[in-house]
Amino acid sequence: FVHFLEKKPDGKILEGEIYVGNNWAQDAGIYEFTFEDGSKVKARYSFVYVYEDGQWMISHHHSSLMPEEVVRPQAITKDEVRNLFGLWNDALATGDPRQVAARYADDAVLLPTLSDRARYTPDGIADYFVHFLEKKPVGKILEGNIKIGPNWAQDAGIYEFTFQDGSAVQGRYSFVYSYEKGEWKISNHHSSIMPEGAVAAMKKVAAMENM
Repeated sequence: FVHFLEKKPDGKILEGEIYVGNNWAQDAGIYEFTFEDGSKVKARYSFVYVYEDGQWMISHHHSSLMPEEVVRPQAITKDEVRNLFGLWNDALATGDPRQVAARYADDAVLLPTLSDRARYTPDGIADYFVHFLEKKPVGKILEGNIKIGPNWAQDAGIYEFTFQDGSAVQGRYSFVYSYEKGEWKISNHHSSIMPEGAVAAMKKVAAMENM
C-alpha cells in the first residue's frame, strides 16, 4: 500500500453481493477508485471477513482490473499531444533536471542530441539535462506530424532550441508518449542535429584542430 496510497485513492463500491455465514462473511462485486490526479479505475473485488478475537478482520482480499479497463484507450487529440511538448518545454524552463526527468516514464529511453550515450533510467535522463539546462534552452516545434493509437501517441518532426547566448540549433525529434498511471508520459525521445548542422559542427572542430 505504500505506493498505492501515494495516489490518494478514494474507493466506492458500485455493486456487490454479500453472503453471511457462521463467523464469516463475503462481499464481492465491482468497486471504483478515484485518485488525486482525477483519474479513475474500476475493478472486481472480493472480501472475506472472519470474526476473530472479538472483531471482524479481512482474511482474504482479491482485486483485479475490469477486462475493459485494461484495454480501454484514453482519448487524446492532436492538439493535446502537441501540448505535451509544451509541458516538457515548461519543465526545461525550471532549470531543474529532476523536473524534466519527471516528464518521462520510468522505463523511458532517451537518445539525446548532445551525448553519445543512450539514457534508460530516470537518473540517467536527469544527468543528461544537468549540462543541457545550463544553456537555458527554449524549445519550439517548427514542423511535425502526430499519430495517435490506443494509449500512445507519436509526435515527430523538426524543432529548434534558442539558448541564453543567442545561439540556436535545429534538430530532428520524435517523442512517443504513453498513458500510464493516469497521465501521459514520454516513453521514447530521440533527438539529433539536422545533417547540415552536424556537418558544419564537424568542419568547425576540424578547423580548430588545424589551427
